[in-house]
Amino acid sequence: MKPILYSRQQVENYLEMGYWSPAVLTDYWEKNAERHPDREALVDTLGNRLTFAQVTTQVDNLALQLIELGLERDDRVAIQLPNRVEGFLARLACEKAGLISIALMHTFRHAELLEILGHTETRAIVIPMEFRRFSYYEMVHQIATQLPHLKHIIVAGDEVPEKAIPLSRMLQSPPGKKDFSEVPPGRKISAFDVGFLSSTTGTTGPPKIVERTFAAYLCGSRAHLNNWKITAEDILCAVAPFPGAPGGTPTYFCAPMVGAKVVLLHEYNPIEALKTLEKEKATVPCLVPAQLAAIMQESVEGYDLRALRFIHCSGGYLPPSLAEEAERRMKCPILVAYGSQDTGMISGTSTEDLPVKRHTTVGRPLAGNEIKLLDDDGKEVPHGEVGQLYFRGPQNSSGYYRDPEKTFSEAVDSEGWATPGDLVRFDEDGYLVITGRKKDIIIRGGQNIYPGEVESLLIAHPKVSDAAIVAMPDPIMGEKACAFVILVSGNETFTFAEMTDYLESKRLARYKLPERLEILDFFPLAGDSKINKKKLREIIAEKLQKEVCL
Repeated sequence: MKPILYSRQQVENYLEMGYWSPAVLTDYWEKNAERHPDREALVDTLGNRLTFAQVTTQVDNLALQLIELGLERDDRVAIQLPNRVEGFLARLACEKAGLISIALMHTFRHAELLEILGHTETRAIVIPMEFRRFSYYEMVHQIATQLPHLKHIIVAGDEVPEKAIPLSRMLQSPPGKKDFSEVPPGRKISAFDVGFLSSTTGTTGPPKIVERTFAAYLCGSRAHLNNWKITAEDILCAVAPFPGAPGGTPTYFCAPMVGAKVVLLHEYNPIEALKTLEKEKATVPCLVPAQLAAIMQESVEGYDLRALRFIHCSGGYLPPSLAEEAERRMKCPILVAYGSQDTGMISGTSTEDLPVKRHTTVGRPLAGNEIKLLDDDGKEVPHGEVGQLYFRGPQNSSGYYRDPEKTFSEAVDSEGWATPGDLVRFDEDGYLVITGRKKDIIIRGGQNIYPGEVESLLIAHPKVSDAAIVAMPDPIMGEKACAFVILVSGNETFTFAEMTDYLESKRLARYKLPERLEILDFFPLAGDSKINKKKLREIIAEKLQKEVCL
Protein backbone atom coordinates (compact mmCIF):
# COMPACT_ATOMS: atom_id res chain seq x y z
CA MET A 1 0.00 0.00 0.00
CA LYS A 2 1.50 3.32 -1.08
CA PRO A 3 1.43 6.13 1.51
CA ILE A 4 -0.53 9.30 0.81
CA LEU A 5 2.59 11.42 1.26
CA TYR A 6 6.07 10.90 -0.18
CA SER A 7 6.33 10.72 -3.95
CA ARG A 8 8.82 8.49 -5.72
CA GLN A 9 11.02 11.55 -6.23
CA GLN A 10 11.01 12.30 -2.48
CA VAL A 11 11.95 8.69 -1.74
CA GLU A 12 14.89 8.90 -4.13
CA ASN A 13 15.97 12.28 -2.69
CA TYR A 14 15.97 11.01 0.90
CA LEU A 15 17.82 7.84 -0.14
CA GLU A 16 20.44 9.89 -1.97
CA MET A 17 20.87 12.24 1.03
CA GLY A 18 21.36 9.25 3.33
CA TYR A 19 18.34 9.87 5.54
CA TRP A 20 16.43 6.80 4.37
CA SER A 21 17.41 3.19 3.76
CA PRO A 22 15.54 0.11 2.48
CA ALA A 23 15.95 -1.68 5.85
CA VAL A 24 12.97 -2.71 7.98
CA LEU A 25 12.99 -3.90 11.59
CA THR A 26 13.06 -7.64 10.91
CA ASP A 27 16.30 -7.10 8.96
CA TYR A 28 17.96 -5.89 12.16
CA TRP A 29 16.56 -8.73 14.27
CA GLU A 30 17.82 -11.30 11.77
CA LYS A 31 21.30 -9.75 11.67
CA ASN A 32 21.41 -9.75 15.48
CA ALA A 33 20.35 -13.42 15.51
CA GLU A 34 23.15 -14.31 13.09
CA ARG A 35 25.80 -12.49 15.12
CA HIS A 36 24.59 -13.22 18.66
CA PRO A 37 22.03 -16.06 18.54
CA ASP A 38 22.26 -16.90 22.24
CA ARG A 39 22.29 -13.37 23.63
CA GLU A 40 19.18 -12.46 25.63
CA ALA A 41 17.17 -9.96 23.62
CA LEU A 42 13.57 -9.63 24.79
CA VAL A 43 12.24 -9.99 28.33
CA ASP A 44 9.01 -9.20 30.15
CA THR A 45 7.98 -9.25 33.82
CA LEU A 46 5.62 -12.17 33.19
CA GLY A 47 8.70 -14.39 33.09
CA ASN A 48 9.27 -14.61 29.32
CA ARG A 49 12.93 -14.42 28.29
CA LEU A 50 13.95 -14.83 24.65
CA THR A 51 17.29 -14.78 22.83
CA PHE A 52 17.75 -13.15 19.44
CA ALA A 53 17.54 -16.58 17.80
CA GLN A 54 14.34 -17.47 19.66
CA VAL A 55 12.74 -14.17 18.65
CA THR A 56 13.43 -14.67 14.94
CA THR A 57 12.25 -18.30 15.04
CA GLN A 58 8.96 -17.40 16.71
CA VAL A 59 8.45 -14.41 14.42
CA ASP A 60 8.89 -16.65 11.38
CA ASN A 61 6.48 -19.24 12.80
CA LEU A 62 3.85 -16.61 13.47
CA ALA A 63 4.30 -14.85 10.12
CA LEU A 64 3.79 -18.11 8.23
CA GLN A 65 0.78 -19.01 10.37
CA LEU A 66 -0.79 -15.60 9.67
CA ILE A 67 -0.35 -16.18 5.94
CA GLU A 68 -1.95 -19.64 6.29
CA LEU A 69 -5.00 -18.02 7.91
CA GLY A 70 -5.66 -16.53 4.48
CA LEU A 71 -4.54 -12.99 5.33
CA GLU A 72 -3.40 -11.23 2.17
CA ARG A 73 -0.69 -8.64 1.68
CA ASP A 74 -1.58 -5.26 3.20
CA ASP A 75 -4.45 -6.71 5.29
CA ARG A 76 -4.69 -4.94 8.63
CA VAL A 77 -3.99 -6.67 11.95
CA ALA A 78 -4.71 -4.93 15.27
CA ILE A 79 -2.54 -5.74 18.30
CA GLN A 80 -3.99 -4.66 21.64
CA LEU A 81 -1.61 -6.11 24.18
CA PRO A 82 -0.04 -4.63 27.30
CA ASN A 83 3.72 -4.75 27.64
CA ARG A 84 4.61 -8.40 26.98
CA VAL A 85 6.94 -10.11 24.51
CA GLU A 86 4.05 -11.33 22.33
CA GLY A 87 3.30 -7.73 21.39
CA PHE A 88 6.73 -7.32 19.82
CA LEU A 89 6.58 -10.75 18.16
CA ALA A 90 3.16 -10.06 16.64
CA ARG A 91 4.20 -6.70 15.18
CA LEU A 92 7.39 -8.16 13.69
CA ALA A 93 5.49 -11.14 12.27
CA CYS A 94 3.04 -8.81 10.54
CA GLU A 95 5.90 -6.96 8.92
CA LYS A 96 7.44 -10.18 7.59
CA ALA A 97 4.06 -11.53 6.42
CA GLY A 98 3.33 -8.32 4.50
CA LEU A 99 0.52 -7.29 6.86
CA ILE A 100 -0.08 -3.76 8.15
CA SER A 101 -0.17 -3.79 11.94
CA ILE A 102 -1.71 -1.25 14.26
CA ALA A 103 -0.63 -1.44 17.90
CA LEU A 104 -3.36 -0.11 20.18
CA MET A 105 -3.27 1.20 23.73
CA HIS A 106 -4.71 -1.27 26.23
CA THR A 107 -6.86 1.60 27.56
CA PHE A 108 -9.07 1.67 24.45
CA ARG A 109 -12.54 0.22 24.97
CA HIS A 110 -15.61 -0.62 22.86
CA ALA A 111 -16.15 2.80 21.25
CA GLU A 112 -12.53 3.41 20.25
CA LEU A 113 -12.00 -0.17 19.12
CA LEU A 114 -15.16 -0.17 17.01
CA GLU A 115 -14.09 3.09 15.36
CA ILE A 116 -10.53 1.93 14.62
CA LEU A 117 -11.25 -1.63 13.53
CA GLY A 118 -14.15 -0.51 11.38
CA HIS A 119 -12.27 2.31 9.68
CA THR A 120 -9.24 0.14 8.90
CA GLU A 121 -11.32 -2.94 7.96
CA THR A 122 -9.13 -4.99 10.29
CA ARG A 123 -9.03 -8.71 9.45
CA ALA A 124 -7.45 -10.03 12.68
CA ILE A 125 -6.86 -8.84 16.22
CA VAL A 126 -4.41 -10.01 18.89
CA ILE A 127 -5.53 -9.47 22.49
CA PRO A 128 -5.03 -10.78 26.01
CA MET A 129 -7.92 -12.75 27.47
CA GLU A 130 -7.97 -10.33 30.41
CA PHE A 131 -5.85 -7.52 31.80
CA ARG A 132 -6.42 -5.48 34.95
CA ARG A 133 -9.68 -7.37 35.60
CA PHE A 134 -11.09 -6.35 32.22
CA SER A 135 -12.10 -8.97 29.64
CA TYR A 136 -10.71 -8.00 26.24
CA TYR A 137 -12.14 -11.13 24.66
CA GLU A 138 -15.63 -10.26 25.86
CA MET A 139 -15.24 -6.71 24.49
CA VAL A 140 -14.13 -7.90 21.04
CA HIS A 141 -16.81 -10.61 21.03
CA GLN A 142 -19.47 -7.95 21.75
CA ILE A 143 -18.47 -5.64 18.88
CA ALA A 144 -17.53 -8.35 16.36
CA THR A 145 -21.04 -8.48 14.89
CA GLN A 146 -20.56 -4.87 13.75
CA LEU A 147 -17.20 -5.65 12.12
CA PRO A 148 -17.82 -7.78 9.00
CA HIS A 149 -14.14 -7.74 8.02
CA LEU A 150 -12.90 -9.10 11.36
CA LYS A 151 -12.34 -12.83 10.82
CA HIS A 152 -9.78 -13.90 13.41
CA ILE A 153 -9.48 -13.29 17.17
CA ILE A 154 -6.07 -14.35 18.43
CA VAL A 155 -5.61 -14.55 22.21
CA ALA A 156 -2.31 -14.41 24.10
CA GLY A 157 -1.80 -16.38 27.30
CA ASP A 158 -2.78 -19.77 28.67
CA GLU A 159 -6.54 -19.26 28.90
CA VAL A 160 -8.01 -19.18 25.38
CA PRO A 161 -11.72 -19.55 24.50
CA GLU A 162 -12.67 -22.32 22.10
CA LYS A 163 -13.63 -19.92 19.30
CA ALA A 164 -10.36 -17.97 19.51
CA ILE A 165 -6.92 -18.87 18.14
CA PRO A 166 -4.16 -19.45 20.74
CA LEU A 167 -1.23 -17.14 19.99
CA SER A 168 1.15 -19.48 21.84
CA ARG A 169 0.37 -22.29 19.38
CA MET A 170 1.03 -20.02 16.40
CA LEU A 171 4.40 -18.98 17.85
CA GLN A 172 5.62 -22.49 18.64
CA SER A 173 3.98 -24.93 16.21
CA PRO A 174 5.66 -25.63 12.87
CA PRO A 175 3.48 -24.12 10.12
CA GLY A 176 2.28 -25.93 7.03
CA LYS A 177 4.71 -23.82 5.01
CA LYS A 178 8.03 -24.76 6.58
CA ASP A 179 9.96 -21.63 5.61
CA PHE A 180 9.75 -18.48 3.53
CA SER A 181 11.09 -20.18 0.40
CA GLU A 182 7.48 -21.28 -0.19
CA VAL A 183 6.12 -17.72 0.22
CA PRO A 184 5.76 -15.65 -2.96
CA PRO A 185 8.55 -13.07 -3.33
CA GLY A 186 7.62 -9.50 -2.49
CA ARG A 187 5.32 -10.49 0.37
CA LYS A 188 7.41 -8.69 3.02
CA ILE A 189 6.58 -5.07 3.82
CA SER A 190 8.75 -2.51 2.00
CA ALA A 191 10.41 0.33 3.90
CA PHE A 192 8.76 2.83 1.54
CA ASP A 193 5.18 1.49 1.65
CA VAL A 194 2.74 1.90 4.51
CA GLY A 195 4.45 -0.41 6.99
CA PHE A 196 2.26 0.07 10.03
CA LEU A 197 -0.43 2.36 11.42
CA SER A 198 -0.57 4.30 14.67
CA SER A 199 -3.48 5.90 16.45
CA THR A 200 -3.75 9.16 18.31
CA THR A 201 -5.02 9.14 21.89
CA GLY A 202 -8.24 10.87 20.93
CA THR A 203 -8.28 13.85 23.31
CA THR A 204 -10.38 15.89 20.87
CA GLY A 205 -12.61 13.15 19.48
CA PRO A 206 -12.27 9.64 18.05
CA PRO A 207 -8.68 8.41 17.60
CA LYS A 208 -7.15 9.28 14.23
CA ILE A 209 -5.32 6.62 12.24
CA VAL A 210 -1.92 7.64 10.89
CA GLU A 211 0.07 5.96 8.11
CA ARG A 212 3.72 5.25 8.88
CA THR A 213 6.63 4.05 6.74
CA PHE A 214 9.65 2.27 8.16
CA ALA A 215 11.96 4.49 6.12
CA ALA A 216 10.72 7.64 7.88
CA TYR A 217 10.34 6.15 11.38
CA LEU A 218 13.74 4.45 11.36
CA CYS A 219 15.28 7.70 10.11
CA GLY A 220 14.00 9.41 13.25
CA SER A 221 15.11 6.45 15.36
CA ARG A 222 18.67 6.77 13.99
CA ALA A 223 18.66 10.45 14.94
CA HIS A 224 17.61 9.55 18.48
CA LEU A 225 20.27 6.81 18.66
CA ASN A 226 22.86 9.46 17.79
CA ASN A 227 21.52 11.71 20.56
CA TRP A 228 21.29 8.93 23.13
CA LYS A 229 24.51 7.01 22.23
CA ILE A 230 22.73 3.66 22.70
CA THR A 231 24.82 0.54 22.07
CA ALA A 232 24.43 -3.24 22.26
CA GLU A 233 25.46 -3.03 25.92
CA ASP A 234 22.34 -1.05 26.86
CA ILE A 235 19.23 -2.53 28.45
CA LEU A 236 16.12 -0.48 27.67
CA CYS A 237 13.04 -0.89 29.85
CA ALA A 238 9.58 0.07 28.55
CA VAL A 239 7.80 1.39 31.63
CA ALA A 240 5.27 3.19 29.43
CA PRO A 241 3.08 1.14 27.04
CA PHE A 242 4.98 0.02 23.92
CA PRO A 243 2.24 1.08 21.41
CA GLY A 244 3.03 4.71 22.29
CA ALA A 245 6.18 6.58 21.33
CA PRO A 246 7.47 7.14 24.93
CA GLY A 247 7.70 3.40 25.60
CA GLY A 248 7.91 2.12 22.05
CA THR A 249 10.31 4.31 20.07
CA PRO A 250 13.41 3.49 22.18
CA THR A 251 12.54 -0.18 22.72
CA TYR A 252 10.68 -1.43 19.65
CA PHE A 253 12.42 0.72 17.04
CA CYS A 254 15.81 1.88 18.35
CA ALA A 255 17.02 -1.13 20.36
CA PRO A 256 17.18 -3.71 17.53
CA MET A 257 19.06 -1.27 15.31
CA VAL A 258 22.09 -1.62 17.63
CA GLY A 259 21.33 -5.03 19.19
CA ALA A 260 20.35 -3.68 22.64
CA LYS A 261 18.26 -5.76 25.05
CA VAL A 262 14.63 -4.84 25.79
CA VAL A 263 12.70 -5.34 29.04
CA LEU A 264 8.92 -4.85 29.16
CA LEU A 265 7.17 -3.92 32.41
CA HIS A 266 3.89 -5.81 32.03
CA GLU A 267 1.81 -3.88 34.54
CA TYR A 268 2.92 -0.48 35.72
CA ASN A 269 3.10 0.73 39.26
CA PRO A 270 5.99 2.78 40.70
CA ILE A 271 7.29 0.05 43.01
CA GLU A 272 7.25 -2.61 40.30
CA ALA A 273 9.02 -0.21 37.96
CA LEU A 274 11.82 0.37 40.47
CA LYS A 275 12.12 -3.35 41.27
CA THR A 276 12.36 -4.18 37.56
CA LEU A 277 14.98 -1.52 36.87
CA GLU A 278 17.05 -2.91 39.74
CA LYS A 279 16.61 -6.60 38.89
CA GLU A 280 17.30 -6.26 35.16
CA LYS A 281 20.11 -3.72 35.62
CA ALA A 282 18.36 -1.46 33.12
CA THR A 283 20.39 1.37 31.66
CA VAL A 284 17.50 3.33 30.10
CA PRO A 285 13.97 3.46 31.58
CA CYS A 286 11.41 4.75 29.04
CA LEU A 287 8.39 6.47 30.57
CA VAL A 288 6.02 9.44 30.57
CA PRO A 289 6.15 12.43 32.98
CA ALA A 290 3.16 11.20 35.03
CA GLN A 291 4.94 7.90 35.69
CA LEU A 292 8.17 9.67 36.60
CA ALA A 293 6.31 11.95 39.02
CA ALA A 294 4.78 8.89 40.72
CA ILE A 295 8.19 7.21 40.98
CA MET A 296 9.56 10.33 42.65
CA GLN A 297 7.00 9.80 45.43
CA GLU A 298 8.79 6.56 46.33
CA SER A 299 12.09 5.94 48.15
CA VAL A 300 14.17 5.52 45.01
CA GLU A 301 17.35 5.73 47.06
CA GLY A 302 16.55 2.28 48.48
CA TYR A 303 17.03 0.61 45.07
CA ASP A 304 20.27 -0.22 43.30
CA LEU A 305 19.99 1.90 40.16
CA ARG A 306 23.69 2.29 39.46
CA ALA A 307 23.28 0.80 35.99
CA LEU A 308 21.13 3.72 34.82
CA ARG A 309 22.79 5.73 32.06
CA PHE A 310 19.92 8.11 31.33
CA ILE A 311 16.12 8.35 31.66
CA HIS A 312 14.02 8.72 28.50
CA CYS A 313 10.89 10.75 29.26
CA SER A 314 8.40 12.01 26.66
CA GLY A 315 4.70 12.03 25.83
CA GLY A 316 3.76 15.15 27.79
CA TYR A 317 5.08 18.25 29.53
CA LEU A 318 8.07 17.53 31.78
CA PRO A 319 8.27 20.17 34.55
CA PRO A 320 11.84 21.44 35.02
CA SER A 321 11.56 20.85 38.77
CA LEU A 322 10.62 17.20 38.17
CA ALA A 323 13.49 16.76 35.70
CA GLU A 324 15.96 18.25 38.19
CA GLU A 325 14.67 16.07 41.05
CA ALA A 326 14.80 12.90 38.96
CA GLU A 327 18.39 13.60 37.87
CA ARG A 328 19.49 14.38 41.42
CA ARG A 329 17.87 11.36 43.04
CA MET A 330 18.39 8.78 40.28
CA LYS A 331 21.88 10.09 39.50
CA CYS A 332 21.66 10.16 35.72
CA PRO A 333 20.59 12.63 32.99
CA ILE A 334 17.01 12.84 31.75
CA LEU A 335 16.49 13.15 27.99
CA VAL A 336 13.35 14.04 26.08
CA ALA A 337 12.05 13.58 22.55
CA TYR A 338 9.46 15.79 20.89
CA GLY A 339 6.99 14.97 18.14
CA SER A 340 3.45 13.75 17.61
CA GLN A 341 1.68 10.70 16.24
CA ASP A 342 -0.05 12.87 13.61
CA THR A 343 3.02 14.61 12.27
CA GLY A 344 6.21 12.69 13.16
CA MET A 345 9.47 13.21 15.06
CA ILE A 346 10.71 16.76 15.47
CA SER A 347 13.53 17.22 18.01
CA GLY A 348 15.24 15.82 21.08
CA THR A 349 17.89 16.41 23.72
CA SER A 350 21.17 14.50 23.81
CA THR A 351 23.61 13.06 26.33
CA GLU A 352 25.93 16.00 25.59
CA ASP A 353 23.41 18.73 26.47
CA LEU A 354 23.82 20.85 29.59
CA PRO A 355 21.31 20.39 32.46
CA VAL A 356 19.55 23.68 31.73
CA LYS A 357 18.83 22.51 28.17
CA ARG A 358 17.70 19.07 29.30
CA HIS A 359 15.33 20.58 31.88
CA THR A 360 13.79 23.49 29.97
CA THR A 361 13.85 22.61 26.26
CA VAL A 362 12.89 19.76 23.90
CA GLY A 363 16.26 19.86 22.23
CA ARG A 364 17.44 20.70 18.76
CA PRO A 365 15.66 19.68 15.53
CA LEU A 366 16.49 16.18 14.29
CA ALA A 367 18.74 15.87 11.25
CA GLY A 368 16.99 16.84 8.03
CA ASN A 369 14.05 18.64 9.64
CA GLU A 370 13.19 22.15 8.46
CA ILE A 371 11.33 24.26 11.02
CA LYS A 372 9.51 27.56 10.86
CA LEU A 373 7.50 29.41 13.52
CA LEU A 374 4.50 31.42 12.30
CA ASP A 375 2.25 34.05 13.85
CA ASP A 376 -1.53 34.21 13.46
CA ASP A 377 -1.13 35.90 10.06
CA GLY A 378 1.10 33.12 8.72
CA LYS A 379 4.28 35.20 8.91
CA GLU A 380 7.52 33.92 10.42
CA VAL A 381 8.22 35.37 13.86
CA PRO A 382 11.59 36.89 14.80
CA HIS A 383 14.09 34.56 16.47
CA GLY A 384 13.28 34.14 20.15
CA GLU A 385 9.59 34.98 19.81
CA VAL A 386 6.69 32.54 20.14
CA GLY A 387 5.03 31.11 17.04
CA GLN A 388 3.15 28.03 15.94
CA LEU A 389 5.63 25.33 14.91
CA TYR A 390 5.62 23.89 11.38
CA PHE A 391 8.13 21.33 10.15
CA ARG A 392 8.89 19.03 7.24
CA GLY A 393 11.57 16.45 6.61
CA PRO A 394 12.45 12.75 6.42
CA GLN A 395 10.81 11.99 9.79
CA ASN A 396 7.30 13.12 8.79
CA SER A 397 4.34 10.80 9.14
CA SER A 398 2.66 9.77 5.90
CA GLY A 399 -0.85 11.16 6.36
CA TYR A 400 -4.17 9.91 7.71
CA TYR A 401 -5.12 6.39 6.67
CA ARG A 402 -6.82 6.36 3.26
CA ASP A 403 -7.92 9.97 3.72
CA PRO A 404 -6.09 12.40 1.41
CA GLU A 405 -8.66 15.12 2.10
CA LYS A 406 -8.06 15.09 5.86
CA THR A 407 -4.32 14.69 5.32
CA PHE A 408 -4.02 17.87 3.30
CA SER A 409 -6.54 19.85 5.36
CA GLU A 410 -5.30 18.86 8.83
CA ALA A 411 -1.90 17.13 8.68
CA VAL A 412 0.16 18.94 6.03
CA ASP A 413 -0.17 21.80 3.59
CA SER A 414 0.50 21.70 -0.15
CA GLU A 415 4.25 22.20 0.44
CA GLY A 416 4.52 19.38 3.00
CA TRP A 417 4.66 21.53 6.15
CA ALA A 418 3.06 19.83 9.17
CA THR A 419 2.19 21.23 12.60
CA PRO A 420 1.56 19.47 15.90
CA GLY A 421 -0.34 22.59 17.01
CA ASP A 422 2.26 23.69 19.56
CA LEU A 423 3.43 27.21 20.31
CA VAL A 424 7.20 27.25 20.43
CA ARG A 425 10.19 29.56 20.47
CA PHE A 426 13.90 29.10 19.74
CA ASP A 427 16.27 29.94 22.57
CA GLU A 428 19.59 31.67 21.98
CA ASP A 429 21.34 28.36 21.19
CA GLY A 430 18.77 26.99 18.73
CA TYR A 431 16.94 24.72 21.17
CA LEU A 432 13.14 24.52 21.01
CA VAL A 433 11.10 25.69 24.01
CA ILE A 434 7.40 24.76 24.10
CA THR A 435 5.16 27.44 25.59
CA GLY A 436 1.76 25.78 25.05
CA ARG A 437 -0.67 24.46 22.47
CA LYS A 438 -2.46 26.66 19.96
CA LYS A 439 -5.82 25.12 20.86
CA ASP A 440 -5.09 25.45 24.60
CA ILE A 441 -4.46 29.20 24.51
CA ILE A 442 -6.72 31.01 26.94
CA ILE A 443 -7.91 34.33 25.54
CA ARG A 444 -8.89 36.51 28.50
CA GLY A 445 -10.49 39.69 27.29
CA GLY A 446 -8.29 39.73 24.21
CA GLN A 447 -5.07 38.84 26.04
CA ASN A 448 -3.39 35.49 25.42
CA ILE A 449 -2.46 33.22 28.32
CA TYR A 450 -0.12 30.34 27.48
CA PRO A 451 -0.89 27.48 29.92
CA GLY A 452 2.61 25.97 29.74
CA GLU A 453 4.16 29.16 31.08
CA VAL A 454 1.90 29.21 34.16
CA GLU A 455 2.11 25.42 34.69
CA SER A 456 5.91 25.43 34.75
CA LEU A 457 5.87 28.01 37.55
CA LEU A 458 3.07 26.41 39.54
CA ILE A 459 4.61 22.92 39.47
CA ALA A 460 7.72 24.35 41.13
CA HIS A 461 5.67 25.11 44.29
CA PRO A 462 6.77 22.68 47.07
CA LYS A 463 3.19 21.59 47.72
CA VAL A 464 2.34 20.89 44.07
CA SER A 465 3.08 17.57 42.36
CA ASP A 466 1.45 18.39 39.01
CA ALA A 467 -0.65 21.17 37.50
CA ALA A 468 -2.79 21.83 34.45
CA ILE A 469 -4.14 25.23 33.40
CA VAL A 470 -7.31 25.24 31.28
CA ALA A 471 -9.84 27.75 30.05
CA MET A 472 -13.14 28.20 31.88
CA PRO A 473 -16.01 30.18 30.35
CA ASP A 474 -16.68 33.68 31.63
CA PRO A 475 -19.62 35.90 30.55
CA ILE A 476 -17.56 39.11 30.61
CA MET A 477 -13.97 38.13 29.72
CA GLY A 478 -14.90 35.25 27.45
CA GLU A 479 -12.40 32.94 29.15
CA LYS A 480 -10.45 32.85 32.36
CA ALA A 481 -7.76 30.49 33.60
CA CYS A 482 -8.56 27.65 35.98
CA ALA A 483 -5.76 25.76 37.75
CA PHE A 484 -6.15 22.05 38.42
CA VAL A 485 -3.45 20.73 40.75
CA ILE A 486 -2.38 17.48 42.38
CA LEU A 487 -0.71 17.95 45.74
CA VAL A 488 2.52 16.34 46.87
CA SER A 489 1.82 13.39 49.14
CA GLY A 490 1.43 14.53 52.76
CA ASN A 491 0.13 18.00 51.93
CA GLU A 492 -3.53 18.30 52.84
CA THR A 493 -4.19 21.93 51.96
CA PHE A 494 -3.25 24.40 49.27
CA THR A 495 -5.29 27.59 49.17
CA PHE A 496 -6.17 29.91 46.32
CA ALA A 497 -4.28 32.70 48.11
CA GLU A 498 -1.18 30.53 48.43
CA MET A 499 -1.30 29.89 44.72
CA THR A 500 -1.75 33.49 43.61
CA ASP A 501 0.79 34.88 46.11
CA TYR A 502 3.35 32.37 44.89
CA LEU A 503 2.77 33.13 41.21
CA GLU A 504 2.89 36.87 41.85
CA SER A 505 6.23 36.36 43.62
CA LYS A 506 7.49 34.93 40.33
CA ARG A 507 6.50 38.23 38.67
CA LEU A 508 3.82 36.66 36.51
CA ALA A 509 1.55 39.27 34.92
CA ARG A 510 -1.69 39.60 36.85
CA TYR A 511 -3.91 38.82 33.86
CA LYS A 512 -2.20 35.41 33.61
CA LEU A 513 -3.05 34.41 37.18
CA PRO A 514 -5.53 31.51 37.46
CA GLU A 515 -8.85 32.77 38.80
CA ARG A 516 -9.98 29.47 40.22
CA LEU A 517 -8.25 26.53 41.91
CA GLU A 518 -9.40 22.91 41.78
CA ILE A 519 -7.53 20.15 43.63
CA LEU A 520 -7.69 16.59 42.29
CA ASP A 521 -6.26 13.26 43.41
CA PHE A 522 -5.34 12.40 39.82
CA PHE A 523 -5.74 13.83 36.32
CA PRO A 524 -7.83 12.21 33.59
CA LEU A 525 -5.39 10.86 31.03
CA ALA A 526 -5.57 10.13 27.32
CA GLY A 527 -3.81 6.91 26.38
CA ASP A 528 -1.98 6.55 29.72
CA SER A 529 0.28 9.53 29.07
CA LYS A 530 -1.07 13.00 28.30
CA ILE A 531 -3.34 14.98 30.58
CA ASN A 532 -6.80 15.10 29.02
CA LYS A 533 -7.39 18.85 29.09
CA LYS A 534 -10.62 18.50 27.17
CA LYS A 535 -12.02 16.53 30.10
CA LEU A 536 -10.73 19.11 32.59
CA ARG A 537 -12.47 21.89 30.63
CA GLU A 538 -15.68 19.85 30.74
CA ILE A 539 -15.32 19.35 34.52
CA ILE A 540 -14.95 23.05 35.29
CA ALA A 541 -17.67 24.09 32.83
CA GLU A 542 -20.09 21.66 34.48
CA LYS A 543 -19.19 22.94 37.95
CA LEU A 544 -19.75 26.54 36.89
CA GLN A 545 -23.11 25.64 35.35
CA LYS A 546 -24.25 23.96 38.56
CA GLU A 547 -23.18 26.96 40.62
CA VAL A 548 -25.21 29.28 38.38
CA CYS A 549 -28.27 27.09 38.89
CA LEU A 550 -28.01 27.14 42.70
